[in-house]
Amino acid sequence: MKINGNGIDIHYTIEGEGPWVTMSHSLACNLHMWDDQMSVLTGTYKVLRYDTRGHGHSSAPSGEYTLDELADDAKALLDALNIKQTHWVGLSMGGMIGQTFALKYPGVFSSMVLADTSSRRPPDAAKMWGDRIRIAQEQGMEALVESTLARWFTEPYRASRKDVMKRIGNDIRNTPAAGYIGCSLAISRIDLLDRLDEIKCPVLIMVGDRDHGTPPEMAHAIHEKLPGSELKIISSAAHLSNIEQAQVFNEALLWFLGRAKNR
Repeated sequence: MKINGNGIDIHYTIEGEGPWVTMSHSLACNLHMWDDQMSVLTGTYKVLRYDTRGHGHSSAPSGEYTLDELADDAKALLDALNIKQTHWVGLSMGGMIGQTFALKYPGVFSSMVLADTSSRRPPDAAKMWGDRIRIAQEQGMEALVESTLARWFTEPYRASRKDVMKRIGNDIRNTPAAGYIGCSLAISRIDLLDRLDEIKCPVLIMVGDRDHGTPPEMAHAIHEKLPGSELKIISSAAHLSNIEQAQVFNEALLWFLGRAKNR
């Protein structure tokens, strides 16, 4: 299904019944990144998944995007569906969008899960993202597949789950270069750490212990800035911890949502 909001077409799916849970995916993925979470959520929650601007079946305009713009896309989608309150589950870029949204539109999120994400750009962000953007521009998304998979999953998991590598690899190569570039420019400038204490909803922070892109040190920094937040370090997982250690991720997610729902 699609709605037109904030100047673009936004592709989304809705499954299940219960309180709303909105799920926001990583850069170079799409709403199917959350497939491993759906069977445990849809019996208790009404789950909204959507393709971020520049990804999947949503519009991919050329040019630079901003995190404010990506948060406004999510707000337009929620407004179109008349969703006044929702739990938010965001991983990597999805977590950055969630933080931006929570600061810009306080009171909409019943709770927030921030998985494998960041609140402040690293010192080498300009060069790191500049290099990746240049590859996407000059060589296309295919040239980014192997290096991205190597960052997103541990070596043992990559070796044992070729089926997952094929599926996620296809998601990376099928991401429009314009969308990858636009979103890369947005997330490369994130600087929200010092404002996180303005967020008042319950928050669970999760991170893979082998995540080098958004490392446990950043998760600890976010945790320290969010009084009352929960922190879960997931063993033997890199960046896409919701896939590599789906059972552990799902157990923590259900525990947190159940507790937040009953507040």
